[in-house]
Amino acid sequence: MGNKLTGKVTVITGGTTGIGLAAAKAFASEGAFVYITGRRQAELDAAVAAVGANATGVRADSSRLADLDRLYDTVQTRHGRIDVLYANAGGGTMLPLGAITEQHYDETFERNVKGVVFTVQKALPLLDKATNGASVILAGSTTSIVGTANFSIYSATKAAVRNLARSWVLDLKGRAIRVNTLSPGPIHTPGLVELAGPDRAQQQGLLDYMTSQIPLGRIGQPEDVAKAAVFLASDDSSFITGIELFADGGIAQV
Repeated sequence: MGNKLTGKVTVITGGTTGIGLAAAKAFASEGAFVYITGRRQAELDAAVAAVGANATGVRADSSRLADLDRLYDTVQTRHGRIDVLYANAGGGTMLPLGAITEQHYDETFERNVKGVVFTVQKALPLLDKATNGASVILAGSTTSIVGTANFSIYSATKAAVRNLARSWVLDLKGRAIRVNTLSPGPIHTPGLVELAGPDRAQQQGLLDYMTSQIPLGRIGQPEDVAKAAVFLASDDSSFITGIELFADGGIAQV
């Protein structure tokens, strides 16, 4: 147990698996109370149990505004403020140019851009009440700055998220709300391996290929990103806003 986030009220969207769940565990271990969202109740209940007593689950889809209203009504009733908001929910699938469908485009932008916009906008009244200034963390990706075959729509959403952080820093000037982007590289999560399809050999092949491209020589783990999230959530980063922090083993840096 640490104390970097003692007493802080935190919200993590998409916190039932992978990076979101690792961040929820890390926040709680540093003394925070954590609200976790997820779209499926069984997975949400399991995540809350894994995090422990300092966690509450609220079933919500971040692209649905009514769900966000219910989430923040719950936080308002129980705690009255948000000190840290990690807009982590999102995802995407692979399609090459020539096969992109309207449904693929709409679903990816709804999850990764619309969801982020309204997750943050609807939280503003609670963020303004943060004890020592609020921290907002947006889930980015290395795909925002490098080309990735068959992944152009997802990559475009993450480039949009990066600019949202830059612009919101200016919109929120003088309100003691920091906004930063946390951009993982290849991280061993269900979402990553599922990009290769259900075949285990293909999944392992994807992991092996990505490992060969990473300067540090290993695939990242959700906990690697969670540690960076703790830094951005804590007072250690109190004079940091508008940045993109890469947790990518160097893959997009050289």
